[in-house]
Amino acid sequence: MVTQTQELPEIGEIVLATIAKLTDHGAYVTLDEYDNTQGFLHVSEIAPGWVRSVSKFVREGEKKVLLVKKVNPGRSEIDLSLKQVSKEQQKKKLLEVKRIEKGKTLLDAVKTSAGLTDKDIEKLEDAIFTKYDFVYDAFLDVVTKGIAVLDELKLAKKTATAIEETSSKIKPPSVEIRGICELSCNQPNGVEIIKNAILDSIKDNASSITVTYIGAPKYRLSIKGPDFKSTERMLKPILDKIQKIIEKSNGTFSFTREESKKTREG
Repeated sequence: MVTQTQELPEIGEIVLATIAKLTDHGAYVTLDEYDNTQGFLHVSEIAPGWVRSVSKFVREGEKKVLLVKKVNPGRSEIDLSLKQVSKEQQKKKLLEVKRIEKGKTLLDAVKTSAGLTDKDIEKLEDAIFTKYDFVYDAFLDVVTKGIAVLDELKLAKKTATAIEETSSKIKPPSVEIRGICELSCNQPNGVEIIKNAILDSIKDNASSITVTYIGAPKYRLSIKGPDFKSTERMLKPILDKIQKIIEKSNGTFSFTREESKKTREG
């Protein structure tokens, strides 16, 4: 039952809830992030149009991403909506919940490794939140930039060491953009011009790029990065430089994209 002292969600907030009980008029739910506080999902807010049967859209025990429409602590009421939640909001919320759960798991590992108390972990969590929105983001930052990135938090040595060790087990997310370059050059030393154009263009990002010779005039370029946006930023000047060198030698250039790939965080 909702009381005046309980923490409650705000109107307009996107929450994760578990369907607790179905009725003809909708479904009672418990809010996962608010100590299983009860809320109600009215049949009119389950789906667009007329809902003949609530059970066709939600099932007991199922988790749903919902929008908070109304909060009335005095009358113990929290009204929710499913139909007003977009796919993008649903995806974002589920990713957020996943990050929170991963953060808890990582803190448990640090607690065990460093022999910390519950109070120590609480202080550590508070310190992390001064710099990051999610605990998991702090560990991911350590993976990509090193433990020095947490220096400003002034952590105890044993805590920092435990975080570093725990972070080393995380596989950072990455994306791969691939495509086929078709390059030709009719100069007597055309092959050398093409080879040097590729090598010169990728030298600043050699560790992130793989070039595979498929057979004249095709070369496969594969570039990896932390996300699509930054990887695209790395790829563009490389392609521009190759094109400029080849066309300056009266050759031809084209680039055809292949399917991009994304690895999961872990």
